[in-house]
Amino acid sequence: MVEVRSESWQLPEERSTTGTLVSAREIELHGPWGHVFGPLDVDIDQGGVTILAAQAGAARTALLMALCGRMRLSGGSLTVLGSDKPSKMLANSAIACMNELDEVRPSVTVRDLVTEQLRWNSPWYQFVPRVDDSGVKEMCAETFGDIDLPHLNAFVDDLPEIQQLLLRIAVANTKRPPLLVVGRIDKIADDNERAALLERLVALGEYQSVITADVNALPSDTGVHAVVNMQGLLGAGDVGVMTEVR
Repeated sequence: MVEVRSESWQLPEERSTTGTLVSAREIELHGPWGHVFGPLDVDIDQGGVTILAAQAGAARTALLMALCGRMRLSGGSLTVLGSDKPSKMLANSAIACMNELDEVRPSVTVRDLVTEQLRWNSPWYQFVPRVDDSGVKEMCAETFGDIDLPHLNAFVDDLPEIQQLLLRIAVANTKRPPLLVVGRIDKIADDNERAALLERLVALGEYQSVITADVNALPSDTGVHAVVNMQGLLGAGDVGVMTEVR
């Protein structure tokens, strides 16, 4: 059983600051090649950033995807923001930096990526021209904060890693749903960039609930709301996850 105690967060009035974000009971997943994870019980409260502390791999990726309705479980019950319907989970969440879902081709420019997302967000009959610098700023400024915005005509694959990841988060998170799930945080090689990404997630966590994962130990002053210790607990029969609240 995982229990995460919530803290006080200054969120917009339309977003709840208390309550249960995720409630999972005996969830498990089996794939074509056998057991992936579970059964697991997990409870996560709304607000701030929650880190799933676990070794990188298919099981951790699958769990992140399952917690926002992107992967069908083999067993157990999962409720996200009070609903157990996958369609509601999808509507209430965004997921980013998960190569299985949002990997960007090397030939795509920043302009292409932002324009494509704007067109997806618009009615089918509305013409959406290619964006300029102001369009990139409008979509990305809140996510990037003090970090430099990417150049309009730069290839995404050529950007510094921190800009690549923040761009993918900004594009995925345009509708600002209550839940944002972010993968890959511990694949950043540069410690300063990793800290900067976590700082930006904490900033987003003032307005959304954010779930991500990290295999590394976190400093005590990161601003992260809770860490769910799942080290070695993604195998069969692993119920009973310890949680450290910061």
